[in-house]
Amino acid sequence: MNILIFGPNGSGKGTQGAIIQDKFNIAHIESGAIFRQNIGGGTELGKKAKEYIDRGDLVPDDITIPMILDRLKEDDCKNGWLLDGFPRNKVQAETLAKALQDENMKLDYVIEIVLPRDIAKLRITGRRLCENDNNHPNHIAFDAIKPVEKDGELVCRVCGGKLSTRADDQDEAAIDKRHDIYYDENTGTMAAVNYFKNLGGDTKVISVDGSGSIGEVTDAILKELK
Repeated sequence: MNILIFGPNGSGKGTQGAIIQDKFNIAHIESGAIFRQNIGGGTELGKKAKEYIDRGDLVPDDITIPMILDRLKEDDCKNGWLLDGFPRNKVQAETLAKALQDENMKLDYVIEIVLPRDIAKLRITGRRLCENDNNHPNHIAFDAIKPVEKDGELVCRVCGGKLSTRADDQDEAAIDKRHDIYYDENTGTMAAVNYFKNLGGDTKVISVDGSGSIGEVTDAILKELK
């Protein structure tokens, strides 16, 4: 089973990807990790990519996509893979689809986690981290996991530990920039999603409402995966 997964920052895409990986015993491939692997390993593609990165330029698709294809051919992908974080625009979607076809790699599913932009942003800015365990869920915007108040301060709803925020969660300019790219239906990531919706063929596109709980989103996805 080979899958692409899409969703804006704040949609829980990484969480759902990990659940799908465990459920179907497939490799969860994150595009950023592919760059780190190639650059850290000193591969020829990695060396070429590093030249662009060091100049502050985007790595061209004719370097990025061969990296991705090489990763998808590794042994841990023989049972299937879930690719997360690529493509980010329509041109990359078109190029990746052709490259997969040329390599006789079937793309079985495209998963889209649908979430309004304002909710996606609130999910990011409202996250709170427990000093004792980052896996303790705390979020100021959701009643089910809202922190509790103690001595005039919000503390972890699970253990009462002190809460903090991640700096990048509060950088609204950076969040807006990432979302500008994702929600752009002309040239951005949504244009890539729409490309696959119109592609036809054997690839099935699954669009699920990302506004529910983690379990609800998981159930909606698994219901469509066969």
